Amino acid sequence: MTHASASLPIIDIAPYLEAERDPTKCQSTSEALHNACVEYGFFYLDISQFIDPSEPEELTRLAREFFALPQEEKDKISLEHQDNARGYQRLKQNVTNGKADNHEGIDFYKPVEKPDRSKPVWGENQWPDIPGFKHKYEQWIEKMKKLGLIVMQAMSVGLKMTTEEWMELRAQVDDSFWVMRTIGYPPLPTDDDGFSCGAHKDYGCLTFLYADPTRGALQVFSRQSGATASGSDGLPAEHGTEEGIWINADPIPNCVVCNIGEMWEIWTNGLYKSTLHRVVHRGSSYRIPFFFEPNFTANVAPLRAALCLLLSQDKDSSSNGGQTYKSVVYGDFLLRKVGNNFALDGKGKYD
Repeated sequence: MTHASASLPIIDIAPYLEAERDPTKCQSTSEALHNACVEYGFFYLDISQFIDPSEPEELTRLAREFFALPQEEKDKISLEHQDNARGYQRLKQNVTNGKADNHEGIDFYKPVEKPDRSKPVWGENQWPDIPGFKHKYEQWIEKMKKLGLIVMQAMSVGLKMTTEEWMELRAQVDDSFWVMRTIGYPPLPTDDDGFSCGAHKDYGCLTFLYADPTRGALQVFSRQSGATASGSDGLPAEHGTEEGIWINADPIPNCVVCNIGEMWEIWTNGLYKSTLHRVVHRGSSYRIPFFFEPNFTANVAPLRAALCLLLSQDKDSSSNGGQTYKSVVYGDFLLRKVGNNFALDGKGKYD
């Protein structure tokens, strides 16, 4: 069910797509997911039985068409016209770790009842005036939402959760406050440092990334005791004091790159770690990440199954009454994070 490529495992989700699931095959997939989350926090997900390869290729074509438009046309759906979260961002408008990113993009969020653009992330999505764009992307959104629930269930089996425990967890993600980005990486300005997006961890639940065939762009920090990551290609190491190496996560046909966010780190009380990753500029390219997130009002706290697993492995989960990670309401956590996505001066856009 899994094998290594570029040091990240490839996991086939097909057993969970069958109308009559084979328990043995599903168990093998779940164990592979568990091992990948413990060791890497990243993996390739083979979705060849779930999508037609032409679907994401069409999304890339539409993205290319949009980003090729004159600047004034793209600015017509600028995020400033809405809630400062939904819409188009110019090159260097998005910020990671207080540093401007060398990419442009469009952000979409789950539609909300009674939208109000004066409220953070509570406006309306803005769609390019390109034939087929909205329809094709909305089709992809529905598929990724379905995939998110499938992967969540498979991960619950890997954590040895009971059916009742899985249903409780499902209730936290069944109305996912999803986010999708369409990202374009144009030629870099002359004063660049080689990054399109600096090192960061995703703050939600699951990320499904479709990328064009550009190689060497996405890099994942693999934690390895005793290993020291030196700057590659003249780039800064960006990993602080952690021991490990940067590895490439090059696109593989029929796969999306999947990684876990900080909500899974809380759910598993640190058993699964959200992993540093970055995008290095390798020429013009396009990426479409879909972020399958908890419900806006979900209270995310360590899961009993994860705490039991930690205890069985003699790992420390006893502090704070067995819960070393504090619970968070996902919507509150999201607003704090999104508020800093455009902050170059230390002040968030919602402050």
